[in-house]
Amino acid sequence: MRKNHRYSLIVFDWDGTLFDSTALIVRCIQNACQDMGLARPTQEQASYVIGLGLNDALQHAVPDLPATQYPELSRRYRQHYLAAQHEISLFEGSLAMLQDLKLRQHWISIATGKSRRGLDEALAHVDLKGLFDATRTADETLSKPDPLMLLELMDELSVAPEQVLMIGDTTHDLRMAQNAGVASVAVAYGAHDKDMFTEYGPLYVAPSTPALHEWLIHNAS
Repeated sequence: MRKNHRYSLIVFDWDGTLFDSTALIVRCIQNACQDMGLARPTQEQASYVIGLGLNDALQHAVPDLPATQYPELSRRYRQHYLAAQHEISLFEGSLAMLQDLKLRQHWISIATGKSRRGLDEALAHVDLKGLFDATRTADETLSKPDPLMLLELMDELSVAPEQVLMIGDTTHDLRMAQNAGVASVAVAYGAHDKDMFTEYGPLYVAPSTPALHEWLIHNAS
């Protein structure tokens, strides 16, 4: 039987929260645009869209591109990402944190802007398949900041909103939590600057994975 916790279900974003992929995603968006002769988005423009579903992200990053060309831009982005994904890994301390939460009998889940294929490949890459109790991706539900990912996870695991904590590195994650009526924690080492988080009222802004782990030990159980 699972213990009664302040937060029974802890939901993590993937890119920039558990997985150190922000710089690669920015580079792949920029390179995909360059391949097609488009203006190269700035690092700020490219990093802002991380966490959204791929189509939404590219439309925000390159708003003037005709809709008929987004499939080709998506294809080129995936091509660049797949060629380089072996270069990236979990943030140091992520695995220990996740394993500790499981030992403490929390449900742990992922809500990500990645596709199902992309998430499954990433989980296999870092040997984490089977660790999470449930996961949701942008291509099988609605993209952040719509709350549907969180609502579906809560329904699947039979957890009430007041028992859920969302952890992410972008305002998209925090807005999704706000829209779902659940608490949130932000991390300051991902895609969005920590100064952007204030209006969404996260309980804590973690400067590092070890600091996040320590906060969870004292505040999530």
